[in-house]
Amino acid sequence: MCGIVGYIGKKQAAPILLDGLKKLEYRGYDSAGLAVRADDGEVSVVKAKGRLARLAERTENGALLQGTCGIGHTRWATHGEPSEENAHPHKCMDGSVTVVHNGILENYKELRDKLVRKGYTFHSQTDTEVIANCIDYYYKKYKLGPIDTIARFMMRARGSYALAVLFADCGDAIYVARKDSPMVIGAGRGEMFIASDVPAILKYTKRVYYIENYEMARITREGVEFYNIDREPVEKHAVRVKLDENAAEMGGYEHFMIKEIHEQPRAVELTLNSYLNGEYVDLSECKITDKFLETDEIVVVACGSAYHVGVVMQYVVEKLARIPVRVELASEFRYRDPILGKNALIVAISQSGETADTLAAVREAKARGIRTLAIVNVRGSSIAREADKTIFTYAGPEIAVATTKAYSAQLAVGYLLALEWARIGGRVDDVQCAAYIAELRNLPQKIEKILENKQSVQKFAAENSTVNDVFMIGRGVDYAACLEGALKLKEVSYVHTEAYAAGELKHGTISLIENGTLVLGVLTQSDILEKTASNLEEVKTRGASVVTVSFEGAKIPAEAEYAFTVPGTHELFAASLTVIPLQLLSYYVSLQRGLDVDKPRNLAKSVTVE
Repeated sequence: MCGIVGYIGKKQAAPILLDGLKKLEYRGYDSAGLAVRADDGEVSVVKAKGRLARLAERTENGALLQGTCGIGHTRWATHGEPSEENAHPHKCMDGSVTVVHNGILENYKELRDKLVRKGYTFHSQTDTEVIANCIDYYYKKYKLGPIDTIARFMMRARGSYALAVLFADCGDAIYVARKDSPMVIGAGRGEMFIASDVPAILKYTKRVYYIENYEMARITREGVEFYNIDREPVEKHAVRVKLDENAAEMGGYEHFMIKEIHEQPRAVELTLNSYLNGEYVDLSECKITDKFLETDEIVVVACGSAYHVGVVMQYVVEKLARIPVRVELASEFRYRDPILGKNALIVAISQSGETADTLAAVREAKARGIRTLAIVNVRGSSIAREADKTIFTYAGPEIAVATTKAYSAQLAVGYLLALEWARIGGRVDDVQCAAYIAELRNLPQKIEKILENKQSVQKFAAENSTVNDVFMIGRGVDYAACLEGALKLKEVSYVHTEAYAAGELKHGTISLIENGTLVLGVLTQSDILEKTASNLEEVKTRGASVVTVSFEGAKIPAEAEYAFTVPGTHELFAASLTVIPLQLLSYYVSLQRGLDVDKPRNLAKSVTVE
């Protein structure tokens, strides 16, 4: 979740490091720091609690740190409270080793106790300072060089990590290592770059190397050498990243979140067009065959918004293909010893492709010999590389912590897979499939139409931004959309919001309804619309203010203080449209409350640790 950057070349490192860290702000952080090696070998460290602007101010935008080699970090606190003392980079006791670290060292107490017995002292509460001292200990004990030293540490470390290390007496290199936490290495001309995520280095290079689990690298101005944990050289080739650096810029919008909300028509269109061939779904680009998709059990594993995509898929796939689907929180799946049939298919959904729990679920499935299919937005990511097959979404870089366009692109892939499973199972014929695809092709323009009329949502948000409790209710696909809408509102506006299947209100939740409670009902499923409307009437009689989201022209048998409408579509695809006003509501309420829309408190874009 934290961010790592590194640079070695002929230019001044600090400004480049600050620029890279700024590109990684979306990952979430509470402090930041830089370490730059001067020409005389002295490594200077500057750290600051709070936003990156404070670090830039302390270093005069990097001018106070002279040197052409350095590493930087934005920290999201795990061990030790947010403070300058606990911020990275960390040095070992005598200052000869400097480390930045993403991840969690689970056995840090055990290693710390050992180091204390060896005479080491500590100045922070972090596991990263333990790493710095541990590396220093092995370096001086065995005297076999940085690669051997880091390998010895890796063999004793438990947990997850991406490391960038400077050694005082190895001034011509930066050393890195990885287990579970992401890291890429960028190659320029006479300069090299390190980053947790590609957007941090897109401005400088599009040629990157991906370092795998339990691998290390020695990075110099001239290039990079890779090693496995047995210290053996590993051959790798750089790949070219097909991303536009401007895609990660604000582009005239006030926030990334509203920019990305408006990019959804394009994201959905690109994703659909990548896998449609006329009136047919075509997954040949992903080398996915009918045989691979044949299954009698689908298990979706995901976290957060990706989990909500899975809930929509459950309704759509079971309705169209009549294959049983269960949706699992990846954080639970990995620990509960799930029962999986030999012909099961695991579908892992992750925007970043680095979500720790989802990655662990993929590995667990593969260890059991179960097929894995990933839906991922980032090429070269860990899940994309480790799953048996991967379908990429075409949302482009998503910077705001609260996902919007990636969620919509994932939904599009979910619909296409549902149609493929239905076709393979003989549940839809060519004519039916063509009709469904025609409906899907119309989704982008319908999303655009909703966005063109966003003023009604903006007005409602301005009038209701002080609300303290919100409940979102629906049935079927509408309930799945409510799950995502509730998450959006709570994560960016900090309003207590819960989503419930409407039929569950009487099983306890209705006791929370009182004057001033806002209840938002999503009603697009015609066969159960009247039942949800009845639930809305029940909460209204208990003092709740009622808002509805429905298809244009639909007759809703419930009186509401406010009604949002979206263009009609096939009811199975409704979540792609009803979620848009819910996203807008979240954005505008957050704006009205004066909050940091793109970087909500305590949250990170990519959850790469447990």
